[in-house]
Amino acid sequence: MRNEQKNWLRRFPLLAEIKGSAWDAIMMDVRIVEITEGEILYHIGDSCENYLLVLEGCVRVQMCSETGHEIVLYRVEEGQSCIMTTSCLLSNESYPAEAVAETSVKAVVFGSDSFENALATLVEFRKFVFTAYAKRVADLIYLVNAVAFERMDVRLANVLLQRAGGRQELKITHQEIANELGTAREVVSRLLKEFERGGLIETHRGRLIIKNQVKLKNIGQF
Repeated sequence: MRNEQKNWLRRFPLLAEIKGSAWDAIMMDVRIVEITEGEILYHIGDSCENYLLVLEGCVRVQMCSETGHEIVLYRVEEGQSCIMTTSCLLSNESYPAEAVAETSVKAVVFGSDSFENALATLVEFRKFVFTAYAKRVADLIYLVNAVAFERMDVRLANVLLQRAGGRQELKITHQEIANELGTAREVVSRLLKEFERGGLIETHRGRLIIKNQVKLKNIGQF
């Protein structure tokens, strides 16, 4: 178990620096879990009993409106934690969104008691938690700004480029893109057709090919 701890701690440099008996005692209660793809970690209204750090895979955090529209707030990937979970643990409030394993996930789990103990007694742990928290808040502010002020075609282009990650082919449906943007599938389909007519992309069932990354990046600049 100690070797396993050393292995996962390498992915979190701030935590790897923590020493002492208090930290060793907390580490005795930390466990590693595996979550299957598609499993829901939290529903809206659930209580938060664990602080989770992702080692492998991706957790998607999203919200759904009364009309059924979804919007992806952020993803928790390798080396990251969930701001919603942190907020709930700090405030004793219920989870305000839905967290879903987008892929199979391997994660480190601190129980709420261990989390509170580490937060109260270890400066390095507090620094780690609040540094990650601040970064996620900045990401959410960027999302709010994009939803409120950016044109939909610009947001769509950014999503395609981000999800492609430099690859030319992207496996994604129109509905999945709509969920990313918090809009209707029909809006996405219309804009994708415009992109295709402009030679930026080529659409296929369940996937698309990015034909011109430069023009896609420059949408909205002219």
